[in-house]
Amino acid sequence: MKVIKFGGTSLANWSRFAQAAEIIAKAAEKEKVAAVLSAPATITNSLLEMMEKAVSGGDAKETARRIEKLFSDLFAQAGETLLKAQQHILQQRLQRQLDFWQRRVQGIDCLGECPETVTAAVAVGGEYMSAALMEQVMLARGLSCIRLDPVELFPAYGPTLDAIVDVEKGRKICSGLDLSAHQVFIMPGFAAADRSGRVVTLGRNGSDYSAAVLAACLSADSCEIWTDVDGVFSADPRLVPNAMLLPQLSYQEAMEMSYFGAKVLHPKTIAPIAQYHIPCWIKNSFKPDFPGTLISSRTDTTGMRVKAISYLDNMTMFNVSGPGMKGMVGMASRVFGAISRAGVSLSMITQSSSEYSICFCVSSDRAATVEQALVAEFELELQSEFLEPFEMMHGLAIVSLIGDGMRTHKGLAARFFTALARSGANVIAIAQGSSERSISVVIDQKKAVQAVSGCHQVFFDVQQYIDVLLVGCGNVGAALLRQIAQQQKPLQRQQISIRVCAIANSRKMLVNPKGIVLAGWRETLDKDGEPVDLPAMFAWALDQQLVNPVFMDCTSSQAVADLYVQAMNAGLHVVTPNKKANTRDYSYYLELREAALRQRRQFLYEATVGAGLPVIDNLKKLIYAGDELYRFQGILSGSLSFIFGKLDEGVSLTEATRVAREKGFTEPDPRDDLSGMDVARKVLILAREAGYAMELSDVIVESILPAGFAAGTAVEEFMQHLPELDSMVAEKVAAARAKNCVLRYVGEIDQGVCRVLVREVGIGDPLYPVKGGENALAFYSRYYQPIPFVLRGYGAGNEVTAAGVFADLLRTLNWAREVTS
Repeated sequence: MKVIKFGGTSLANWSRFAQAAEIIAKAAEKEKVAAVLSAPATITNSLLEMMEKAVSGGDAKETARRIEKLFSDLFAQAGETLLKAQQHILQQRLQRQLDFWQRRVQGIDCLGECPETVTAAVAVGGEYMSAALMEQVMLARGLSCIRLDPVELFPAYGPTLDAIVDVEKGRKICSGLDLSAHQVFIMPGFAAADRSGRVVTLGRNGSDYSAAVLAACLSADSCEIWTDVDGVFSADPRLVPNAMLLPQLSYQEAMEMSYFGAKVLHPKTIAPIAQYHIPCWIKNSFKPDFPGTLISSRTDTTGMRVKAISYLDNMTMFNVSGPGMKGMVGMASRVFGAISRAGVSLSMITQSSSEYSICFCVSSDRAATVEQALVAEFELELQSEFLEPFEMMHGLAIVSLIGDGMRTHKGLAARFFTALARSGANVIAIAQGSSERSISVVIDQKKAVQAVSGCHQVFFDVQQYIDVLLVGCGNVGAALLRQIAQQQKPLQRQQISIRVCAIANSRKMLVNPKGIVLAGWRETLDKDGEPVDLPAMFAWALDQQLVNPVFMDCTSSQAVADLYVQAMNAGLHVVTPNKKANTRDYSYYLELREAALRQRRQFLYEATVGAGLPVIDNLKKLIYAGDELYRFQGILSGSLSFIFGKLDEGVSLTEATRVAREKGFTEPDPRDDLSGMDVARKVLILAREAGYAMELSDVIVESILPAGFAAGTAVEEFMQHLPELDSMVAEKVAAARAKNCVLRYVGEIDQGVCRVLVREVGIGDPLYPVKGGENALAFYSRYYQPIPFVLRGYGAGNEVTAAGVFADLLRTLNWAREVTS
């Protein structure tokens, strides 16, 4: 015997109903089948709405007409497969049901109220109509079929609208059934009977429970619950889009998941099938061949230590405390006894080891009831101050980590709490049973979705994430976005996902926690962007609890560089080719590193020197290894390398600068290059990395430009004045050539003295052939002398610089997200 249950979505229209009938018929070819049916989707809600309108004096007839139309349409569509006699039977059955509903609505309207027994009798009508139709469909297919009535089979107790079936009594009743004469048995779900034989309901979504109870009562070989999802997932797919389908669960795991909020499982469903060891499949009626999830006592073959992250929201936590709690026998019993008598279920309990307090959580809609019950129970203790006034915290959620494998594997709890911390969730209370099958924590409900997502990533997601917040989308920034877009798919194959969550220019910014679509980002920024506010962006990123947020500054702005500490304090890594931060006052240089260390953030700036060349990284490694820099000499500007190479060829300074500017080699204002200040900043960065506490003013700068040349003019006006220097520069080039030398703009560090200058370089010097945008750096140190450690490569252009920034971005992977206030 197999029990099969279909939910309302699976029966919402005739095509779906027919699909369910096909599944039942196919199963009946191999064994006897008992099918439990819900009402078609929306019917139960409509019936409850109809009764509410009758109580309030609203138009219940309109709702009744909507219900009648749904069933009339369903029966009419089914008529193509039924005999006329069967159609007549169904129409008569529908009319009797409609008459019953109408009489009850009239009675409710007269009374002005609706007793729970009436609510139950009306609410189960949808299930009975589904069963009536399925019975006729099975008969039409030539299968011997009979309908079972749960009111006759399931004796129940407890609340009328949330009853519990006495399974043992039900088994005795069902043992008297003659099951030999038929192949298919159809039963409405959701209904049972109280001791007086009146209809009761099994709670919302109780048809799952009906199926589990029927499986237990019939000693079925298996139970299948057909829904509109593929099975049970590792988290709610609406919250975690990449939640994993779980192929297998134990009864205990399923019980924990249903108790802590897994929507696909009814909390009462698991107990009957677990008690009688009945395997239960959760399957998708729209994908009949999909394997689904098996809930059973079979040995787990998944190898998964953790199966799920689930959560309950809208929780209120009570704290019962006071000197009267400690050492007083029976206090806990009185607390929970009062709550039990109030008919309220507890979701989580925890007690301090000092016995001074007991904390527990209830659904927020029952908090007032619990408070009244406790005040009544402990009136004297409150008056005598043996107990403190009850403390209630609203707006909470319970997040649970669930899995049988947690019992035998160390370190899972530590990973759970670390993931919660990274998600920005403060743990208010903790509970773990002796089975070690689950750990539950109480947190602020506002952080629940982020906590579930963050924990799921830690335990289930093999993807590594980088969340980019880009400021500056000019030449280098735009090139970086192109490179990210090109590399997204190849990186995803390496389990790396880059999401650009913010883009900002000098006027507007665009934010999206799920990632901005990079195709057409300029148009989107112009159209949908809001006024740029970087502190607000940092606050937004902190509130969103992005997985691995990286602030990328591709500007040359001092104002943006001044915000790096604030960015790190908001939990962001900082990656930049902007030299302004590292060449500001030395105290700020130190402050940046202290902030990075304190906040466990990375501050990466490889592209500030050498564009894409690994200059900073190699220098740091040498220093960390105990090396000491004695002397440095290098060509550090790709733009000046290109310009001076052109001078070698006889091109004028003006023409060489114009071409370099067009190629994107120079800064937006080429005076930043020709003045030597760009190289001076790079030399200062290297000197500071080597351990010298220096300021930018300490660097001796020999500019290509005479002092005050074209000062205060706009860039285009400066370019118009530049030909005034062509003859002077040409003379210097000719003088060097007469000595078999070339001119190179060189940065130097020698015994702590930094300078940048135009130097004549002979044919035997390693800097002689460096031109065309190349950089060359020679480090003379304790380990590298007399032959220096040399780095040489292309060091100019937007694409090269963007590639260097991109490389730094990837270095932020695998860093823990921990923010210290």
